[in-house]
Amino acid sequence: MTLIKSISGIRGTIGGKTADNLTPLDTVKFAAAYGSWLQGQSSKDKLTVVVGRDARLSGEMIEKLVVSTLVGLGIDVINLGLSTTPTVEIAVPMEKADGGIILTASHNPKQWNALKLLNNKGEFISGQDGLAILKIAEDEDFNFAQVDDLGKITVNDSYMDIHIDEVLELSLVDVDKIKAANFKVVVDGVNSSGGIIIPKLLKELGVAVIELYCDPTGDFPHNPEPLKEHLTDICKLVVEEKADMGIVVDPDVDRLAFITNEGEMFGEEYTLVACADFVLGKSKGNTVSNLSSSRALRDITERHGGNYQASAVGEVNVVSLMKKTQAIIGGEGNGGIIYPESHYGRDSLVGVALFLTHLAEKQMTVKELRESYPSYFMSKKKIELTPDLDVDRILENVVETYSGEEITTIDGVKIDFADSWVHLRKSNTEPIIRIYTEATTQQNADDLANKFIAELKAIALV
Repeated sequence: MTLIKSISGIRGTIGGKTADNLTPLDTVKFAAAYGSWLQGQSSKDKLTVVVGRDARLSGEMIEKLVVSTLVGLGIDVINLGLSTTPTVEIAVPMEKADGGIILTASHNPKQWNALKLLNNKGEFISGQDGLAILKIAEDEDFNFAQVDDLGKITVNDSYMDIHIDEVLELSLVDVDKIKAANFKVVVDGVNSSGGIIIPKLLKELGVAVIELYCDPTGDFPHNPEPLKEHLTDICKLVVEEKADMGIVVDPDVDRLAFITNEGEMFGEEYTLVACADFVLGKSKGNTVSNLSSSRALRDITERHGGNYQASAVGEVNVVSLMKKTQAIIGGEGNGGIIYPESHYGRDSLVGVALFLTHLAEKQMTVKELRESYPSYFMSKKKIELTPDLDVDRILENVVETYSGEEITTIDGVKIDFADSWVHLRKSNTEPIIRIYTEATTQQNADDLANKFIAELKAIALV
């Protein structure tokens, strides 16, 4: 099955049979369900939805299907065309729209695409709302508009520039300090919309930019997930060009990774740590990340006198806890920065601007900055599930075994030890149990993961 329906949207591979892949029919059906749900939530005569897409090869086709479906329901569409996830998120409230759809499969390879759904605040819809939309799609409970009541399309391609302006105006972004630092930066835009917007932002900040894979053809030159094994080209180019750092984003620009001046990974987990360090140094406050994110954020937050809390995995869960705890910065360990002064969504532009201001003030290299933070190492493994396995029973057994430790069960089972942790959770999208660990050395993290894999297998055999 390469069609995945979840509470946050629908994603799948292009081509093949309906209901098994993201075909034109599946795209129309799901867009119609979202539009119908919006109409059921509102008493307004005419609704407006903002639509934007990344540069992947199927983007224009999916865009036309989604826009036409919404128009067919009688909904007006503001089409941003080539855009980013955070750009669409800021456009929804600025346009006083009733919702938004981002057409992107994020870090998935080029054969994938997806519809990500926003509410009228420009934030991801709740789990409850997602279930309601899935039900409408399943029942095909649609009522299309008569010819005189069709929606209208407005094309607005200015929002990437508006987004950049919004970032430059953030109170903690010091454009003058960044310009004075004379940074030289290599950017890997994975041939998507990040290849346009990140270099544009950097040039506004007075940064000398070397572009790598910044032509938005949608033909990704490497696996678009910003992990070490996919980023050998930029790591090499940073050293060759004697650049201060490298910046990598995924196709929809909500994940951000840095490369040090020595061509090494800064660590996606540490993108949020560094930005939080900067923000907390300016104003006291709380932070939030998810249960699978590095303990380093907790350490930095407590160093600044703040309170750290962990949410269930998923951006909507992080945002919910950030609002509850009035966190001044948060996000996810995959390089997602959520900064409420801008908006409640992961935003690589915000992350870049905060990080460069921090670096300019510190007057140290990116490698030196990384070495100034607590050093943790993660291991990410998984166990394939068979239909007869009772995952809930297995996890309950783990909780009983480790009842003397600090345990969290809001999303699978997380066990915090003195100098390490393990997080066990069933995947929402694959028949696997994810086993994430963190420790003070890579060997200890790997050993802890292998220990729990052995324990889970032993429990399964009982």
